[in-house]
Amino acid sequence: MSLLDFGLIHVYMGEGKGKTTSALGLVVRMTGCGGKTAFIQFMKGWLYSEVRGLSFLPGVKLIQTGRPDYIYPGQIDPVDFAEAEKGLQAARQVLLSGCYDLVILDEINVALSFGLVPLAEVLELLKRKPLHVEVVLTGRNPPTELIEIADLVTDMAEVKHPYRKGILARKGIDC
Repeated sequence: MSLLDFGLIHVYMGEGKGKTTSALGLVVRMTGCGGKTAFIQFMKGWLYSEVRGLSFLPGVKLIQTGRPDYIYPGQIDPVDFAEAEKGLQAARQVLLSGCYDLVILDEINVALSFGLVPLAEVLELLKRKPLHVEVVLTGRNPPTELIEIADLVTDMAEVKHPYRKGILARKGIDC
């Protein structure tokens, strides 16, 4: 039985920090009320703190896709397309199963903006989502079509960031 009568579509976007972190907050909230979450990461094929943290939460399924390094526009490899397709297939499977209350598609907006996954397929998947499933799409530069169909859109704007002072990612806070 689902916890939600109806699920909404969220888009967490913008140049500021906090998109994935906000999605993780929802995972904690869903876990706290006994719900099930599928957390699918696009373009993040390495082990880091948030991934380790998810392993402690009951009812959370984590699927990572992508190479174990960053992808930059103009340096996309055929393996990046294959990994993105793997993520899209996983998204189809978990979302359409109806077994999860919350499905996070982390960094899918970036995968879309890099052309790694077809927008039409993502839009079709969202149209077919079970009524009770909440879906969150994170990452910079989402297409306008995603913003238009979303029920909630949050734009993370950087006002100030420690990176600007030369402070690199800190364990437990940024990575």
